[in-house]
Amino acid sequence: MQLLFLDILNAIVFGVVQGITEWLPISSTGHMILLDQFLALTSDRAFRDLFLVVIQFGSILAVVTLYFHKLNPFSPKKTPSQKRGTWTMWFKVLAGCVPAAVIGLLFDDLIMSKTYNWYVVAAMLIIYGILFIIIENRNKAPKIKTIDEMSYKMAALIGIFQVLAMIPGTSRSGATILGAVLIGASRNVAAEFSFFLAVPVMLGASALEILKYFMEYGMFSGGQWITLLTGMVTAYIVSIFAIKFLMDYIRKHDFKVFGYYRIILGVIVILYFALSHAQIVG
Repeated sequence: MQLLFLDILNAIVFGVVQGITEWLPISSTGHMILLDQFLALTSDRAFRDLFLVVIQFGSILAVVTLYFHKLNPFSPKKTPSQKRGTWTMWFKVLAGCVPAAVIGLLFDDLIMSKTYNWYVVAAMLIIYGILFIIIENRNKAPKIKTIDEMSYKMAALIGIFQVLAMIPGTSRSGATILGAVLIGASRNVAAEFSFFLAVPVMLGASALEILKYFMEYGMFSGGQWITLLTGMVTAYIVSIFAIKFLMDYIRKHDFKVFGYYRIILGVIVILYFALSHAQIVG
């Protein structure tokens, strides 16, 4: 019982970090991997790996909640034209998901085994932090101000950028937002399209991880169910506030502050693990 209570507390912390970092372009996976160094769940490694992926389902529900009307092609409040527009938007989202789905199915295990470590996370935090600052300094006027104006080709290109986020520390939202801004989308469109892309991608990733776990280890225990649901509910609640914050923030500001944050965090990660390694060797 004491271990379960500890796991619930840890799951709440993981949920808070997931809910904040999933939607801000600062890498949720990178933060979760780093947090796992300090707040490891008491369950076995296989369940902890699954937890770090499936907890994202709570964040997805936040997008569905906040954008339910915009995402719903069956809404009785929409005209036939608006319903067709919603279907078109979903087809663009699916076009953007194809690259990540293909690469993910083929190379997910390989990428996870080779890149889920602190030095890859630190490098990606710094590299993409620099890219955010460089791109924002260009200060070009956006050509795409609504998702309706986005072509299928542009959606697919953004999806290719999303593939980069399979490397931890990159940030799925960061990669897709950078890609969208680079091809001429406004910050608002880039952020919203990034949110919508996340829905099928994260649902697919969560379902795949659960299926693989069940096939190898069987059903979750009662404690694991409680831990997983606690993390997802926490991520859902925090994500609601994080998404609202980001959309309000980018109406008046650019993304450079997130670039600076990523660089500072990347340097801290390098210093921390380098010092820890030096102490172990010493």
